[in-house]
Order: sequence, then structure tokens, then C-alpha cells
Amino acid sequence: MKTVKLRGRARLFLGAVIFLSPAATMTSGHAQTASAGTHHRKAVKATTKHKTTVARSTTNGPILGAQTAPATTMVPSRSQNALRDPSATRSVSFGPSGRSEEVIVVGSALSTANNTSANPVQIVTAKQIQQTGATTLSDFFQRLPSVGSSSQQNTDTNGGGGVSCTDLRNLGTNRVLVLIDGKRAALNSSSNCFDMNSIPVQQVASVEILKDGGSELYGADAVSGVINIKLRHDLDTGNITVRGGITGHGDAPKGMISGFKGWNFDHGKGNVSLFGQYSTEGGVRQRNRSWSRNVQIGDDADPSNNRFGSSYSPYGSFYGLDSGAAYRSDNQGNLVSGTKRYNFAHDSFLTNQLQDSSLSGDAHYDFNDHFTLYSNVLYSHSSSMTQMAAEPVSGAVPQDGPYPTAITIPAGYPGNTAGEDLQMLRRMTEWGPRETQTASDTLTAKVGAQGRIYGGWKYDLSYTYGANMYKYQQSNIGSYPALLNTYGLQPTAFGDPNSGMIYNPSVCSAAAGCVLSSPFASLSPDAARYSNLNTTSNGHSQLRDLNLRIHNDHVATMPWAHGGDLGIALGMEHRGEQLTYVPDPNVQSGVALTNPQGVTSGGFNVTEGYLEGKATLLRDTFLAKDLNIDAQGRYSSYSTFGGVENWKASINWAPTRDIRFRGTIGTSFRQPSVYELFGAQSLGYATALDPCAGASSPTIVANCMKAGIANPGSFQQQGSGQVATVSGGNAKLQPEAGRTYTFGTVLTPRWIPGLSTSVEFWHYNVSSSVGTLATNYILNNCYNGSNPALCSLVNRSANGQISQVSAVLQNLGTTNTSGIDWDFDYRIRLTRMDTLTVSNSLQNLVNYSQQLVPGGQYYHYTNAIYYPGGTSNPRWRDYATVSWQHGPFSITYMANYTGGVHWNDSSSFLQLSDGYGRVKTPAMVQQDIALGYHVQSWNFTGGINNITNKNPPFFANGANNTDTSTYGSFVPGRNFWLQVSKDF
Repeated sequence: MKTVKLRGRARLFLGAVIFLSPAATMTSGHAQTASAGTHHRKAVKATTKHKTTVARSTTNGPILGAQTAPATTMVPSRSQNALRDPSATRSVSFGPSGRSEEVIVVGSALSTANNTSANPVQIVTAKQIQQTGATTLSDFFQRLPSVGSSSQQNTDTNGGGGVSCTDLRNLGTNRVLVLIDGKRAALNSSSNCFDMNSIPVQQVASVEILKDGGSELYGADAVSGVINIKLRHDLDTGNITVRGGITGHGDAPKGMISGFKGWNFDHGKGNVSLFGQYSTEGGVRQRNRSWSRNVQIGDDADPSNNRFGSSYSPYGSFYGLDSGAAYRSDNQGNLVSGTKRYNFAHDSFLTNQLQDSSLSGDAHYDFNDHFTLYSNVLYSHSSSMTQMAAEPVSGAVPQDGPYPTAITIPAGYPGNTAGEDLQMLRRMTEWGPRETQTASDTLTAKVGAQGRIYGGWKYDLSYTYGANMYKYQQSNIGSYPALLNTYGLQPTAFGDPNSGMIYNPSVCSAAAGCVLSSPFASLSPDAARYSNLNTTSNGHSQLRDLNLRIHNDHVATMPWAHGGDLGIALGMEHRGEQLTYVPDPNVQSGVALTNPQGVTSGGFNVTEGYLEGKATLLRDTFLAKDLNIDAQGRYSSYSTFGGVENWKASINWAPTRDIRFRGTIGTSFRQPSVYELFGAQSLGYATALDPCAGASSPTIVANCMKAGIANPGSFQQQGSGQVATVSGGNAKLQPEAGRTYTFGTVLTPRWIPGLSTSVEFWHYNVSSSVGTLATNYILNNCYNGSNPALCSLVNRSANGQISQVSAVLQNLGTTNTSGIDWDFDYRIRLTRMDTLTVSNSLQNLVNYSQQLVPGGQYYHYTNAIYYPGGTSNPRWRDYATVSWQHGPFSITYMANYTGGVHWNDSSSFLQLSDGYGRVKTPAMVQQDIALGYHVQSWNFTGGINNITNKNPPFFANGANNTDTSTYGSFVPGRNFWLQVSKDF
């Protein structure tokens, strides 16, 4: 065999191919996209031995900060994925000048050369996620300024169900579309959103966040933007990774083990890759954090007026229906004057316990340039457990339910020495703490074919099937009729929710297993077993998606000097979604002493077509290094609402290679989800204050007296700042309509190599937004006279206490939000061994306002945190990282800033002059540090999150003394973690 020696340019050329492989290939003149099919892959196959080297150098390279497209840092990608994902990071190529270009297409079905995308896109690499020690993607997303507090997180222990969902711009989890490798995936059948817990963190190659509406390309749901999670595929190496972590308090342990292995076959024409991961995360108990172990209700200027804990205590709270006098029991059968509050934090969790396991397989085979067959299957099993204090009982059932809304102890009941009927509120600690366990199985299977049709025309035809099975188990929640039997209580008019009760001990003797007890004494073990109850509910969702995409990046060249290419993309999609959620029969009937709920069942299908055209008007001429325009349109025909059109237009102009100006404008459309349309009504408890309690305003006093409250000034709200609220779907809902525009500039100066910075202004307008009025808003505007019609939604019992508020879904008014994003990335090589990388992502919220009632006034929530409970809209949010790489060693410092916010009751900002002790939450900074070291095929990383052990700020939400939706990352406290991985 003759040895060939490479010299000069040939050696340089081969070195470039080896360095860039498998994401790069040589071109002449235009950026070569990954959709070049097998031609591109054959170029990669020639350097198979070097693929392992490149993969490892990427894995062990500098820890980078979050990049915002166009970014100068290369994000590794595989040609196979880039071809079948129009929003994927494509390939790297050399243009005529010899400089490398990163070809990124996000929010477009056409290839886009580096620095020529008008869409505001943030790219997060696997390294950036892993350097934070995040167990789930949701843990990482909380750091990003564009992710709002309306996300569903692991700190949602009351009703969260162990599901983690993400939103953008605080527009809600139902208005962001989450894709896996550019295609839709199954939703969680309980929350009707994409569960981030179902994605194994170690399998994520990168995440692309389109911070702009995307309905015109991706269809409904993409109102606030698109999150495209790109998984690792087409591997020809192997890896095993082990991670562990624990908090400084010695609780909430975290563990993870993952592995992957890929094989090429038939001379590289085919590939099979397997990936598996198991992770676990312990919960944090509320009693183990000093800032949350004593829950404060409200924050009065006079500390002596502040209340702690709940009026639902094991001793019971008994209120006279005539006098309003308050009593409690001694749990020995006697009635005692006054009440005793209960610290429910003792038995409650702050975070869920999680266990997640996943297994995926990926395969493709290149038959020829015209036909490549590919498939991918991702299965995940997630389970969670959380605990809350024992069930509080007051007889809370829907207003139209068969059982009384209040448990009434008649005047003649044994031990009732008050001489009048009493309403009972009691904490059933004899049943034990409430425990919720969930299990979720999610499957997304995709099969498709792709290749070249003719000339530059390529196609991608795929079919995706997604399914989610969800089980929701509740323990120790009790049976309402069994408890009444145990107490010997019988409704005087069964079926009347306002019915009183009489003492009839024979109802217990007639029931098998019943043990007669008194509400003024503790239940015996036998009585507790008889009256206790566990429930199991089930959900099932399905997705079927047929998707055809055809595109050609170079259909024609503009017929004038310095004209560029015209690219065209078109496609169609037929999608069907079905969802069923069946609560336990005891929950449906109101027997169980938990939030009653009916069956949800429904679905829809939609057929859509889209067309995109992109024209490079000028290129490489005076004041036009690049000038291109892009137009997209989509027509959708829904089985529920008929047809609708959406469009988007953008312009991108670079007068020189150092600066670029860009802008987009487009429309969006969102049809109400299955839950929003067909969801059954359910009863929950919203944190809200009764305006009639201690009212002094003449208007409020007069309206409260009309509602049956004789003396509002001395009237006190029962419960612990919570109001029973009925919510649910509405089949009469209409679709939402939105409009989005952005404009900004990108600076990549030649005189400062490695620097990329951009400034973007963005604005969203969503009209006919689907949502519910806050319980606090309904109560405030009913009694202060602003909107008397809302009083029809408020029901009060005979003693004046609120029995429930109706807040079902409806088309509200318009939501407007706008702001400015500033992203900065700078990488400088200090020495041959040292590299410094600085990254910063800043969001300034200019406006967040909502028109809660169609045609009504706008409420401005900029810099507000809703009180009590709700979301927050800080004016300033920032995430910054600084990394230093010294050979095999790296260290990264991360800081996450959340600006201070002003408390708001959904109608107005609270003021100290109104008698509150505090009305603002201070700015918060979380600081983290991560270190890495790699030697040969071993990689060691570790870090400390919240290195200053900062506690979350106080917020009187009536549950845990903070807003975990905003400050969830501070909840565990200081956290230590260590990871070891081995490549092979």
C-alpha cells in the first residue's frame, strides 16, 4: 500500500474537516445545510475515528453561558437530526472567505446561515444545563429570565401532581409549544402540558428557545414561543454518568445514573443508539426550614394582629350560627370557649419526592440520496410523592352536590353546651397526613423517511404517536357520609346543600363497621379506620401527528446584481389529540373529603398547511452585507372551530458584517385545550381574603350587609385565608388571538474577536384570553362596587361565611406584555492553556397588563407579585455566568438575579398606609459555583448551588411564607453535588 503524504493546504483542509466533523463539510459559495442528505453524511463517515475525539472535546470543553442566536460559539449537532428537524442547529461550513458559519434554523423551515436569522432565539447547550446540577429541565429553566413564574414546578406540592411544565413571558404553560427534535410530543393527561420531568437531562444535546410567536409555522399553542428540546442521537461512542447531591441540611438527596451506546453498521450507512437514565430526588419537609415552619396568615402593621397556622385544628373550631361565638373542644368530649390554631407546616412537604426513569432508542439507515428511513422511541416513567397536613373538614362540597356544604352540630347534640347550633371546622389528624402519589408513563414514538426529491428539493415525512397514562392516588382524605355516620349526624333534607343536621345515633348502628364518636373528642382507631378513605384517579392522553415537509433553500437567484437566493418551504400536518381524565368515583360523587371533580373527556383534530418564502435581496454590496426578508403563512382547519389563518413576516439587514438589524411581526392563534373546553368542574381552595371581615369602607359595609352580614366591622373570616372556589371547563369558549412583534440589533465586531451581543424589544398582545378571574378579584370588585355583577359568583352560608366562589374558565379581555432582552457573550483566549468566557442574559419587563373583563379597565401588574398567591412579574431578571478554562480544569460562577416586587391583590398595589406591615419583596441573588476536571476518558464535575445559603424572601401566601413559583430555587437552601462520567 502506498503512503500518501499531505502537504500545505491539503493538510490544512483535512485538519479542518476533522475538527468540524460531524457538523461541517466543505462548500463553495453558499452555506451547506445538513439537508444535503447522504452527501453530507458520507463526508462525515470518512472521519469516523475522529468523531469520538470531537465529541469528547465538546463535552470537556469550556463551560459556556447561555447563547442567544446568532451565537459565535458552535453548538454541536448531528446531520441526521438537522435534516429531519427544520428548527434544528444544522451544520457548519466554510464560505468564500474561509470563515466558519453556524447554520441555525429556529422558527423557520429553511436553512439559515450564521447571523442571518431575524428570530430571537436562545440556545442552551447540554454543558450549561449540567453545570448547574439540575435534576430536571424545569430546575434549569427557572434560571432563564424569559421563563415566567406561572410555570408548574417541583415546589407545587398542593395539586401539582409531580408534573413540571414551563412557560415563556409569564403567559402560561398552555401558550408555549414544546417540541422534541422539532416534532410534537405527548402531553401529561393531568395538567395538559408537556411534563419536563419526562425528559432525561443527560440525553439533552441542546435546547432552542424561540422567544417569539410561532403559530404561523408550528400551529396553535406557540403563542409565547417554542421550546425545542434536541436529544442526542446517532451516537457511535458510549458513556456512563453517575451523579449525587444533598442539601446542607442533610435532606433532599439527589441521585442519577445514565448511560448510552451507539453503533454504526454497513460502513456507516446505518446507526442504532440506545440511551437510559434513572434519577431520584428526595423531598424537603416544611418543618425542616426555619423560615417556613410557622406559617403566617397576612402581614399586619400591628404584629399582634397577625395570625399563624390554621383554624382547622385537631381540637376543632365551632362557631355559633346565631351568636357567632367561637369554641373548641378539649378532645375529651367537652366544649371550651375560644379557638386554637394548628401549625399545618409540621406535616407538609415543600418539594415533591421524584423518581424518573427513561429508555430511548434511535435508528436510521441511508438507502440512497432519495430515501433515508429513521425512527425514534422515547419512553419515560415518572413517579412522585408528597405529603400535606391531615384533611381539614368543614363539609366543603360543590353547591349543587348531594351533601350539605357545612357540618352543623345541633343544639341538642351531647356535649354541645353552647345552647345553639354550631358549624364545625376540624382537622382529622386521626386519619394521618394526606399523602399523594402519582405515576406517569409517557411514550413518544416517531418513524419517518427523508431525502432528496429532485435537484435541491428535499422532503421529510414522519408520523408521531404519543401517549400518556397518569395515575393519581390520595391517601387519608376521608369519607364524608362515613364521618357523618360516625358522629351520628343526619341531614334534615338530603340533597339540599344548605340542609341542617339532627342527632341520630341509629345511622351509625345501621352501618357496618361504624363506631359512634363525638366531634368534641378524638376518633378511636376503629372509628378512624371506618371513616377514612383512599382514592385513585386515572388519566389518558393521545397524540397522532402526520407531518410532511418539503423545502428547497436555493430555488432561484435574485435577477439583479448582488442578489441572493430564494428559498421556499411548504408542508402539511394532520394532528389529533384526545384526553380523558376519570377521577375516583368517590371524588366524582362528593363522598371523598377532597376537591370534588367530574370526568373530563374530549378531543379534536386539525389539518394544516403552511408556506414559507425567504429571499436574500442583497449580499456583499455597499451597505448590504446581507439583506433578506422572510414570510410565513399557515392555514388550519379545526374540527371544533373551523378555519383560521396565521402569518409572520421578518426582515434582517446587515449593513456590515459587524452589526445587524432585525425585526418580526406576526399573528398567533390558540384554540382552547381539551381541559379548557371539556374539563369537569372541580372544587379547590384559593388563597383569598373576605372583604367583609372587619370592613370599614361605607360602600363595602353596605354591600356586605346586603349579603346577610349584620355587623361587618366585627365579622371574622373562618378558615386560614382560603376560600372554596369552583373551577372547570367551558364548552362555549372561543379561541384566543394574538399578535407579536420584535425588533433589535446584533453586534459582532471584528475588532473584538469572540464578542457577540444583542438587544431586542418584544411585545405580545393576546385577546380573548382564556382564563379564570382570581377569587380575590371577584370578592374585591363585588363588594367595593366596581363590578356588582360579580356578586352572583359568591355564595355565603347562613352564618355569613363564604361557602364557595364560582370561577370557571371564560374568555377574558386582553393581555399585553412587552420588554427588552439584552444578551452578551464574550470568549477570549488568554493564553495557550487559558480561556475566559463571560455570558449574560438580561430581561427588562416594560409592561405587563391585563384586561380581566372584556371591555373593562386594564390592571397593570408590572413589578407585581399577586397577593395572596399567584404569579410575579419582576421588572428586572438576569442570569450571568463567568467561566475560566485552564487545560483540563474549569471553574464557573453563576448568578441569578430577581428584582424586588410589590405585593398586589389582583386589583391594586398594597400600601403601608392601608395597615399592612410590609408590601414589598426585596431583590434576590442566587450564586452558584461549578468545577470540572477531565483526564483522558474520565470527567469529574461538581458544584455548590446557593453558596450563600440564602433563604427565599417572606411572602404572606398563607401556605409556606414565600412564593415558591418565583423563589423555588432558594427553597432547598445550599446544595452540594458531584458527577463522574466515563467515555468509552
